[in-house]
Amino acid sequence: MVVEILSAVVVAGGAWLAAGVRVVKQYERGLVFRFGRVRSRVSEPGLTLLVPFVDRMQKVNMQIVTLPVPAQDGITRDNVTVRVDAVVYFKVIDPVVAAVNVQDYRSAVGQVAQTSLRSIIGKSDLDDLLSNRERLNEGLELMIDSPALDWGIHIDRVEIKDVALPEAMKRSMSRQAEAERERRARVISADGELQASYKLSQAAAQMADTPAALQLRLLETVVQVSSEKNSTLVLPFPVELLRFLDAQTPRPAAPAAPEPAPAAPEPELELGEAKPEENGHVTPSPRSPGDAVQPAD
Repeated sequence: MVVEILSAVVVAGGAWLAAGVRVVKQYERGLVFRFGRVRSRVSEPGLTLLVPFVDRMQKVNMQIVTLPVPAQDGITRDNVTVRVDAVVYFKVIDPVVAAVNVQDYRSAVGQVAQTSLRSIIGKSDLDDLLSNRERLNEGLELMIDSPALDWGIHIDRVEIKDVALPEAMKRSMSRQAEAERERRARVISADGELQASYKLSQAAAQMADTPAALQLRLLETVVQVSSEKNSTLVLPFPVELLRFLDAQTPRPAAPAAPEPAPAAPEPELELGEAKPEENGHVTPSPRSPGDAVQPAD
């Protein structure tokens, strides 16, 4: 009988102890509520004994929490409609304050992050949202961290993930970028032409002092053109070289003009011969004085 009683007491004691044993993981801290009042001592990782039916433990995660902030629609200071989303990294630094002062610290941090993100959008220009995100991230972190300190929360980092723009604004920005690139290309090309003109003027002056250099340059051009294996070779020939060759070529002496031959004497016409006229008619020759015209019978 005694043995049975002792066995029952041992079993009841073991069950009572088992009901009061709690295991706290390395990344957690345990808050013990005794009759509804939180104890100042926080249970460290390991085994923790509680008073069964008297104490109640609430575990708080001390890891860094990644909280995505839903995309928020807003109008920037330069009146551009954008859609911005972000992500917040935070952790609990005081588990007692986080469990007692705020009902759900995750939801509270998320709501503060959304309102702070909309406020940042309204205070910033579009160019700042696109190119100066580090400064905006720091400002957003300060805006979220101010109320979170009273909740035992530390905001580790805030990052703006994406900025969605309207399609019309994207097309306008792309045209602006193309125009800027075109302007830079034209400026660089003009600068190259200017530098090349200086070099060409120096080369022309040098070739003017040494005319043989112009011929060497011509031969080099021929070699470059012939390396392309073209069927037709267009050979540029400088006019200055033609003038030089023409000046150096001796000219032959002009032959003397021949003397005009003496005119042949016009043959005398005998009596009775007809002299041809230029119009084709024949003019009779004059008769002698003895030739009298005989009258007709």
